[in-house]
This record gives sequence, structure tokens and C-alpha cells, in this order.
Amino acid sequence: MKILVVGSGGREHALCWAIAGSPLCRKLFCAPGNAGIAKEAECVAIAADDIGGLVDFARREAIDLVVVGPELPLVLGLVDRLREIGIKAFGPTAAAAEMEGSKGFMKDFCARHAIPTAGYGRFTEIDAARDFIRRHGAPIVVKADGLAAGKGVTVARTLDEALAAAEHALVGGEFGAAGAEIVIEEFLSGEEVSIFALCDGKAALPLASAQDHKAVFDGDQGPNTGGMGAYSPAPVMTAALLEEVMDRIVRPTVAGMAAEGRPYTGVLFAGLMIGAGGPKLIEYNVRFGDPECQVLMMRLKSDIVSALLATVDGVLGTFDLRWYDDAALTVVMAAKGYPGSHAKGSPIGGIEAAEGADRNVTVFHAGTARDAQGRLVSAGGRVLGVTALGRNVAEAQSRAYAAVDRIDWPDGFCRRDIGWRAVARDGGPVSAD
Repeated sequence: MKILVVGSGGREHALCWAIAGSPLCRKLFCAPGNAGIAKEAECVAIAADDIGGLVDFARREAIDLVVVGPELPLVLGLVDRLREIGIKAFGPTAAAAEMEGSKGFMKDFCARHAIPTAGYGRFTEIDAARDFIRRHGAPIVVKADGLAAGKGVTVARTLDEALAAAEHALVGGEFGAAGAEIVIEEFLSGEEVSIFALCDGKAALPLASAQDHKAVFDGDQGPNTGGMGAYSPAPVMTAALLEEVMDRIVRPTVAGMAAEGRPYTGVLFAGLMIGAGGPKLIEYNVRFGDPECQVLMMRLKSDIVSALLATVDGVLGTFDLRWYDDAALTVVMAAKGYPGSHAKGSPIGGIEAAEGADRNVTVFHAGTARDAQGRLVSAGGRVLGVTALGRNVAEAQSRAYAAVDRIDWPDGFCRRDIGWRAVARDGGPVSAD
């Protein structure tokens, strides 16, 4: 098959890495890709949100399957356009992608279908938002309704912080149109975990569990990011808990979307809080997580292309997946200043040494490019996803941080405690530095 992956981040590098190893893949393209993806696929200079350009390329190259990585082209209707011209595409339609495109839609959907989630309110007027915050107190969560590149959520520990977040979105326009409406939710306590399921509009097939680290600094301190690291499996997600999540959250969602005329196909990413009252849904995303995709692809034993096709063709009910027993852990190296303003263009060295020293290590590129001299340089906020396999999370963590220390990038930084919850359960150290 000729396959096109859409996107340019670490998630897309992991997908390309897995797809390139499939016997079903004859030719692999990625639009627009990055410097690391260029080793796996032919990169084409078409932006992920250039829907017309992507459709024209797929038609011109007679692409057999398009795999859409990020959420924006899904919300903009790329899958709809490709299906119209008879090209298979992995991902939800624009109508189904509203599950991530509008947090308000997602919350109302959960209310309609009795899916357990945090209590909430939706607001477009600042005075009503302030009254809601003052009535409910802190801690409380303030979210931009639309897509905000993972930066539209404030977990406010004080009333002043919550009021300021609402003010920045509704009055200051911090998130533009994405923040013209906000969702304010009750704060959920417990342990966060991510569950992914392939969905074909009727059936849902769970993938391995993973746990992300959103806060920028060690100890879960600082502002939220797109993700500073992840590991899989997540020990909190037992077989019994997974079945409860599928029965109470994922399967009712697939059935509800079908009943509402928005059949969901692609991967459904459920961010969950596991607390005293059982699992509750924090949010849905309509694509693989980043960096969770990196650890999932490292652990996947089955052929990824077969799984993608089973999803697109609607035959997940008779499909199964196999996983390696090893754990996987990703440490994100980001540009200093992220998630705020940060410089681009700083040279990066040592990746070959990091991978060459340990065959269990793969470095996925998230924000890299080549400069005029052909040097590898930073080109984003999250730049590298240093990923390792191990017999358990502690061993994967040790290998990942050993690889991080071999990379020569003075302008980068990372958290040093990725995987701490799982490692603490095993009684091991919380980092390898």
C-alpha cells in the first residue's frame, strides 16, 4: 500500500516508525513531517491544516490509506473530503471530531448518555463565569472550549487563579476563538490515566494503558503542557478497571455517537481520573496522544497497518491485538522556556550515540529540522521523545534517562521524574540522574 501520514510531531514519528516496518507498506509519505520522520518516510511540504493540498496530493499519488495524526485536520473535515473521493482514511469525520473540537459538546454528550464525568458549566459571559467560580470555590478547572494546542486548561488552586483564567479567555482573548466559550468543571482528585480504543463506528477495541505527565516541572509542578513524558502500561489500570471503563465510558460513547448520527471511527483517547468514586472521564481526544503514542507503538507486537485497516473497514469485532510484555517510557526534551516563549534553531547532537549505546532506545523527533548547513536543530517547544523499553517501568526509566544524558542539547530540558508513580509502586528510585 501507499500510505500518507499527516502531521509533524512525535506522535507522527512514532506512527511512521511503526508503519514503515509493516509488510503492507510499499511507500510511505508524511506531510509535512520533520527531520526524524525523514528517515522513515518521504516528507512532503504540505501543512497538516491544508485540507485541499492534502486531498490533491492523495489523489495525485493514488494513496491507498491516509492516517491523520493531529486533531486540527480532523476537526476541519479531512477524513470527510478523502472519503468523498474514495480514499481510505483513519480518523473520525468532522462531526465525530467535535468530541475534541468542543469541550462543551463533549460534556453535554456525557450528560445525555449518563457517562461519568466532572460536574460543569458552560460560559460565554465573564460575569456568569465569575459567579459560578465563586459559588463552587477552589480548586476548580477552567478550560477553553475549542482547540488550544494542549494549553487551554487551567487547574486553579485558588479563586484568584480561576477568576484570572476565565478573564484571560473571555475578556483578554488569550485563546482567540477557541476561548470565546469556556467550560468550568469541578476538580477531580485521584490518579490520572489514559485509555485508547480503536473504534469502527460499532465496536471498540482497547489498546494498552498509558500515563502522561502534563505539568512542566518535576513533582507535577508548573503550568500544563502538551505532555512531558509517558509510560505504558499504567499499573493503576487493572484488567477489572479496564473492563469497567469500557462498559461505563467507552462503549456507551460509541453507541451514543452512532445513535446521534455521528458514528465514531478512528482512535478514541479517554483521559480518566481514577478516584474513590470510580473512573470518571476528564476529556476525550480524537487522536493518539503525544507522547502516549510513542510508548504504545514501542510495545505493539501486532502489525499497525492491519489494525488501522480493520478500523477503517469496520471489522474490529473480529480483530485482536498483541503487545510486548515489556514496559515503555518516554522522556520529552523541550526547549528552555516551554510552554511559554522559547527559541528555535539551536543545534542538537548525540542522538546517534544515545540510540547506538542501547538497542532498547529509540529517539522520536517532535520539533526538529535541518538548517542550511544540514545540522539537526530545534524547531518547536517539545523537540525530542527519548523512549526506552525495559522489563518494568523502573528499568525503562533508567534506560531513557541514560539516553537523555548522551544527547548534546544545552538549550533543552526535561523532567527527571517521568514514571514516578509506577516506580514508587515497585519500591524503586524515582529517576536515574
